[in-house]
Amino acid sequence: MAEALAKITHYLKLADQQLDKVILYVQTSSQQATDFAQQYLANATKREYILILAGVIILLQVVLISVKLVDVFRATSQAPAVKNASEKKKADSKAVWTPVEFKTPTPPPYPNWDIKTTKPISYRPFKHNYHVTMGIRNLNWEDWIELDNEFPKFHDRKVERLAERGEKLVSTFPDAFDAAVELLEEFREWLPARYPSLFKKTAVGIDNIVTGESFNIKERPLKRDPMEIAALLIQDDLAIMMPGEDGQYYLKAGCILLAGFWRLSDKLGMPLSEIHTSGDVPQFREKLQTSMERFFVRMKVDKPVSRNNYFLQTDEDLGWSAAIGPEDSDNIGWNAAAYASDISKMHFRSERQTLRRLPKSGGIVFTIRTYFVPLTELAKEPYLPGRLADGMRAWTHDVAEYKGKAKYAEITLKFLDEEHQRQLANGLDPSKEPNDYPY
Repeated sequence: MAEALAKITHYLKLADQQLDKVILYVQTSSQQATDFAQQYLANATKREYILILAGVIILLQVVLISVKLVDVFRATSQAPAVKNASEKKKADSKAVWTPVEFKTPTPPPYPNWDIKTTKPISYRPFKHNYHVTMGIRNLNWEDWIELDNEFPKFHDRKVERLAERGEKLVSTFPDAFDAAVELLEEFREWLPARYPSLFKKTAVGIDNIVTGESFNIKERPLKRDPMEIAALLIQDDLAIMMPGEDGQYYLKAGCILLAGFWRLSDKLGMPLSEIHTSGDVPQFREKLQTSMERFFVRMKVDKPVSRNNYFLQTDEDLGWSAAIGPEDSDNIGWNAAAYASDISKMHFRSERQTLRRLPKSGGIVFTIRTYFVPLTELAKEPYLPGRLADGMRAWTHDVAEYKGKAKYAEITLKFLDEEHQRQLANGLDPSKEPNDYPY
């Protein structure tokens, strides 16, 4: 009996050590599995349905038993004894983050990168169906920051936004200052290596060769908020989530200049869960909260990830969609928006987000790169009108409400259906549509 228990304990420890990998694998693979299952079940016989159902029931029982055993093992073998509440609070405080030794790999120069000719990557992160998932994927370090020939346009719009309303768009809490400077140091090393024709590392900081800007990140006090400097170096918006003593992660630093639909001032200081619930993110509590919070706690410094999302916007400003209300209004949202009537103003808005942990501060950095394409241009690409129309029709009620579908569905779906039929009439073969995500 003792020998059997020892073996069980050994295997549980191995399972626990691999749990991070399993969670990430499940999160990145669940969508593919769902799509395969739907295609298979469409052709399954009644007998196969019964066998599948029986298999699922057995699998669920095995998973539930395994999870309970792992939880028992953790509770008994990993949790340190805490004598009283004051000791627990002291222990939590010390356990917020311990700096680790890690150097971000130096990337090779981006092949043939040119500020005039390198086009934006054509992310089209939508499918014929729609499911609410975290949608994270492993990220190669060399792909951390993506720049292209729209850099001047993005940079100019950021400068305009900072001049118009800078204090409302950028902020760094005192306890996140070191993390923001750490991010600047990371950019100082990484950007000149990846984009040597755009950036030059200096003794005190980094220069932008094209814009002529020179940033001193060593002087104290800094002339600008460190997050502002960081955001001016790239096309992305930036945010840093800092670990708290309660185990949650809080938005403590950000430069959000081109968000379109949300304001940094509304979210600053909030924990991860409240950021999403206050924004009415669909199915967050039911499907995302537990896995997302667990992912943040477990995230390693050497395991960056990325994800993509998409929206539709009824006007043409990259910085702020006035269609949902004035930026300083207390009543912003799709409820305040007028119904779209001009397809030429409709834009496909997609975000590529990356997440990585900073080794010294433990902060988790979000980069948020927006891709902004007129819908009339997007619809010229093969397969996309039909796929986007199907994806929109697959939105559940809560997703449709979150994305403002009611305000533009009529003209958008009519347009996409017509373009899809035109492509079919011109010989488009649906069986040859690519299925690599995010396309």
